[in-house]
Amino acid sequence: MKEIFMNIRKAEQIPLSKKIWYTGFILLCGISLGIISKFLDMTAVNGLPSFLQTLDLGNFFSRLGVWIFLGTVIAVYSKSPLRAGLNVFLFFAGMVASYYVYTVAVAGFFPKSYMMIWVFLTFLSPIMAGICWYAKGDSIVSIIISSVILMVMASQTFVFGFWYWDLINPLELLLWIATILVLYQSPRQIAKVIVTGMFLFLIVGSRIPLLY
Repeated sequence: MKEIFMNIRKAEQIPLSKKIWYTGFILLCGISLGIISKFLDMTAVNGLPSFLQTLDLGNFFSRLGVWIFLGTVIAVYSKSPLRAGLNVFLFFAGMVASYYVYTVAVAGFFPKSYMMIWVFLTFLSPIMAGICWYAKGDSIVSIIISSVILMVMASQTFVFGFWYWDLINPLELLLWIATILVLYQSPRQIAKVIVTGMFLFLIVGSRIPLLY
């Protein structure tokens, strides 16, 4: 079984000091983004600089698409599936902890039911990250995993129906394009990923509810 997984993508070894530094930095990023996200969520739009009002970052960070993208980036650029799981888990743990500590300490309320959803996703994230890590491999399995990732990102970017096709948010489009760049390995590989991913979106992904 181990050989099968190694044929998809081989893990790389890095010094322990780099492992600690990288993982610590990822945890710090999660904590920082959790605080920033809650700050933007609590701040009135007209209280922000004009360029932030235009970007509407408060709503952007409240949607799951940006977090799926960041988790994917952390996972695929980790050196092994185990490290992908650890890094992504700590990123989300830091983000969720800082977000809700800020919520309780500053906003003065505790949205338990909503928090439990994020706690569940945080504990699920290592498994998903370990799977996503293989997206950068060299096999049909990697193509399938990459296509599913792109399908999920497309479901958070486009609204598709029998007579219409619409864009949810320009920032979501940038994330979708960035996802393609992250998954890119060769022109032939990424062409397969885009075609397969968008086909899956049309038949399956368009039925996935928008994740807020």
